[in-house]
Amino acid sequence: MSSPLSNRIRVLRAEKRISQSELAEAIDVSRKTISTIEVGRFVPSTVIAMKIARYFKLPVEEVFALRDDPE
Repeated sequence: MSSPLSNRIRVLRAEKRISQSELAEAIDVSRKTISTIEVGRFVPSTVIAMKIARYFKLPVEEVFALRDDPE
C-alpha cells in the first residue's frame, strides 16, 4: 500500500544542496525520519510537515500533496 501523501522533499533538498541529515538536524528529527517520509513509508505528523515547509519557506501544500484515490 502506498502512502496517501506525496512530497517534493528530495527535489527541494537537491535545489538547496542539503543532505537528509542536514534537513533532519534543522527540524530536530532523525535522518531516518526524513528518509521514510521522502519515500512514502511514513506520513509525517502535522508538526513535522509544517517544520519541513517552514524550512523551505514554502506553504505545506507546495511540499506535500494528497494522492488521488482511485477507489
